Amino acid sequence: MFKTDIEIAQEAKLSDIREIARKLDITEDEIELYGKYKAKVDYNILKNKPSRNGKLILVTAINPTPAGEGKTTNSIGLADALTLLGKRTAVALREPSLGPVFGIKGGAAGGGYSQVVPMEDINLHFTGDFHAIGSANNLLAAMIDNHIYQGNELNIDPRRITWRRCVDMNDRQLRFIVSGLGGKVNGVPREDGFDITVASEVMAIFCLSKDIADLKERLSRIVVGYTRDGKPVTAGDLKAQGAMAALLKDALKPNLVQTLGKTPAFVHGGPFANIAHGCNSIMATKMALHLADYVVTEAGFGADLGAEKFIDIKCRMAGIEPSAVVIVATVRALKYNGGVPKDKLGEKNLEALEKGLPNLLKHVENITRVFNLPAVVALNKFPTDTEEEIELIKQKCAELGVSVKVSEVWAKGGEGGIEVAQEVLRLIEQKDRNMQFCYDLEMPIKDKIKTIARKIYGAEDAVFTQDAEKQIAELEKLGFGNLPICMAKTQYSLSDDPTKLGRPEGFKITVREVYVSAGAGFVVAITGSIMKMPGLPKVPAAEKIDVDENGRITGLF
Repeated sequence: MFKTDIEIAQEAKLSDIREIARKLDITEDEIELYGKYKAKVDYNILKNKPSRNGKLILVTAINPTPAGEGKTTNSIGLADALTLLGKRTAVALREPSLGPVFGIKGGAAGGGYSQVVPMEDINLHFTGDFHAIGSANNLLAAMIDNHIYQGNELNIDPRRITWRRCVDMNDRQLRFIVSGLGGKVNGVPREDGFDITVASEVMAIFCLSKDIADLKERLSRIVVGYTRDGKPVTAGDLKAQGAMAALLKDALKPNLVQTLGKTPAFVHGGPFANIAHGCNSIMATKMALHLADYVVTEAGFGADLGAEKFIDIKCRMAGIEPSAVVIVATVRALKYNGGVPKDKLGEKNLEALEKGLPNLLKHVENITRVFNLPAVVALNKFPTDTEEEIELIKQKCAELGVSVKVSEVWAKGGEGGIEVAQEVLRLIEQKDRNMQFCYDLEMPIKDKIKTIARKIYGAEDAVFTQDAEKQIAELEKLGFGNLPICMAKTQYSLSDDPTKLGRPEGFKITVREVYVSAGAGFVVAITGSIMKMPGLPKVPAAEKIDVDENGRITGLF
């Protein structure tokens, strides 16, 4: 009988989180319990314990499709496979956002027998981190409007406020609003709007901060808007950073849970990868590397988004480097890239597979040639895959010097990931090259964006709207020109057009807006029709989620 992900998770016998902590030599005094199966870990471990200098393994993928790729599932399965091979392993993942959980994706804690648990808690509120991030974000918004209401000593231009409120839910109704209506006592009327919490700068800052002091400093640098004579106004000017940091103090401690294979799992922070930088927190990654010999981590969506920003933003700021990279793909998704409709993906189709394969090959090239990192392709196996289809993928990847290993972690847990794990260990042992970045920070903003477009996406060029040209000139004049770039682009295509599947050619990336996230430490370039507040689909996952009289949740997958 087929079991859903949530049924598998609910049937599992979990270990007390204190036992999981002991696997990494974390004492009971160094954790704060959130029930029996969740804990926050004291970040002073990073100062007080000697580091094991673990090896970092990055898991990325091809561009996502409705056929599914299973990147999180394979990250968890790989970690469990390394544990089965006797390696002291941890996995470091992002926390799911409530928006997609109730929207189109449902739960986001892995799948089958490769999950992090307790799955329901991780998907729903978890330890309250996202609520703390939303509260800190909205405190700053309230202080901006209150400052203007109370006399506007900083001379903030209400028409040039760039800071928006946020909520961790897909809600298109909140994208553009007018606030401060109802008379003088209710504030100053102005155009406003909401972003989803995971696209907020506070989320990015939270995930890129190295400690409390760094968090507070980054919060103070947030640009909230501009004065009437064009000077930036910061959260520090409003004296907001202390109170914001106080709200985030406990959230900044990494969360510890476990996989179904009892591997320690740090699940902490959750910026979107199509809008933000798409990686879990530096604090959690560094803690895992400090305490384990091998750490598996994941970057959101394909290597054109998550992996690029993981390397060009997170690795730069954290001073870390992957020792090996796993690129997840499926036969089904590659056939979808080759033009096969979703209801026909179970049928053998070598012609469509060959047509869709260039998408995978481009991601392989990005990792091995642009970033100069060793890689393996993890082929997430489905029952309908044929030997001929698998052999074709192996043959094409071999031409680029990369092995393809079949992964069956959804059905078999860690046992199904042994082949991938062994290849990862071989790559780590043989690694004789150093990671390269895609671009130099000293390049002008436009040149950095063009370099990403050409090298990573395979575009002919990047073009800029008149507004974007003006915004870039202003940012460089203000001294923000040497920051890394955070590209906001559709996840579904290498281009900025989600309908262009496979490996499109002869296209240009259109940048329509550019702004600075000064606290996070990067410049954001908005392309195509990307939005910072998603909407719910016609049939949201929320319609299937329920809880019975015993408190048992169903429908989270």
